Amino acid sequence: MKILAYTALALALATTAASAQAPQRKGGAAAQTLTSVPANSWTVNNWYKQNIYDPSDNNIGDIKDVLVDRAGKITALIVGVGGFLGIGEKDVAVPFNAVQVTTKDNNKFYLVMNATKDALKAAKGLKYDRNATTWMAEDAPATTGSPTPRPNR
Repeated sequence: MKILAYTALALALATTAASAQAPQRKGGAAAQTLTSVPANSWTVNNWYKQNIYDPSDNNIGDIKDVLVDRAGKITALIVGVGGFLGIGEKDVAVPFNAVQVTTKDNNKFYLVMNATKDALKAAKGLKYDRNATTWMAEDAPATTGSPTPRPNR
């Protein structure tokens, strides 16, 4: 009987010690949810892969990517300009606030930028580096190896 009691006590202590030594997860506060969508919010789909027009209603390019800073604020848009069916197209970055949302024809929205296609074609081009998972100058050397790890927030 004593052996059974000592075995049970030892097992209980071992289990308690093992669970106390379990690694604690790093992380922030508990996840928050919203009960409704904030007013005047738009989905990224209203920007991503959408055409951009100049003030004269000429198509000057389309949005290839939406860049977001660590605080979650949209900072820039990558715009594809020129080329035909993606061949010869150049990607350039424009500030997010340079593109305005306008409506036309039955209140259908479209994106307008105070620029010309030629001005965008003359801007410094960018390329996407899949290894570094970031945009960089088109004349910069590509990285090699595995993707750069994302920093902790």
